[in-house]
Amino acid sequence: MRAAISIGCGLLLAALWAVPPMVANAAGDAAGSALLAEQCAGCHNLTGPAPDTVQAVRARKGPDLFYAGDKYRAEWLTEWLQKPTRIRPGGAFYGDHIVPSQATDKWDQIDTASLPDHPALSAPDARAVSAALMANTPYAERIATVTVEPVSLPIFMGDMLFDKFKGCIACHQSGKDYGGFSGPELYTAADRLNPRFIYSYMQNPQAWDPKIWMPNMNLAAADLNKLVRYLQMIAEEE
Repeated sequence: MRAAISIGCGLLLAALWAVPPMVANAAGDAAGSALLAEQCAGCHNLTGPAPDTVQAVRARKGPDLFYAGDKYRAEWLTEWLQKPTRIRPGGAFYGDHIVPSQATDKWDQIDTASLPDHPALSAPDARAVSAALMANTPYAERIATVTVEPVSLPIFMGDMLFDKFKGCIACHQSGKDYGGFSGPELYTAADRLNPRFIYSYMQNPQAWDPKIWMPNMNLAAADLNKLVRYLQMIAEEE
């Protein structure tokens, strides 16, 4: 029995080795691109450019993916596609999902029932889609010019910078159920995003998304490096 299994495995491996790598890669790329067109194009911008009107930004159902390779970490993307969790607590445009606050409430609430769940992919499909997305790098030159400097930052100073000095907490969560919901949560940002993208996006959000409501705060390089480091620290905590 073991001999038969060994022979079968040997034949399978031989068959796999017989496939030229370029052919295998091309087939994988085609499969990922087909899945993107079939399952993702309805909610995501896969070809660019970014929306150039406020109305188009408000109508967006999910983040633009035409520069996914400049933005995401491939390992995270592959895992997330298999077990998706909500990154934007208020949806792609939070204003469409707000329940007006009552007199006794301190904050507006999100109608979670109005937020659709992201479909989960099988492991092979997730790998194929991730590979296809990581090939989308129209801003590779922009990313290449970014240098993220390592800094030493006590966590409490990072909290102060994020919460008080720069006010990021108003729109972003730095912990589960802690912070605003008009932007994506950021306590997993360092796991999912290229640190150079984080730096570049904070440096000039409108260079990536011309009509996005995130303000350009004209952050100095020192603050940008500290914020990147802070996001890494809170991701490690989570």
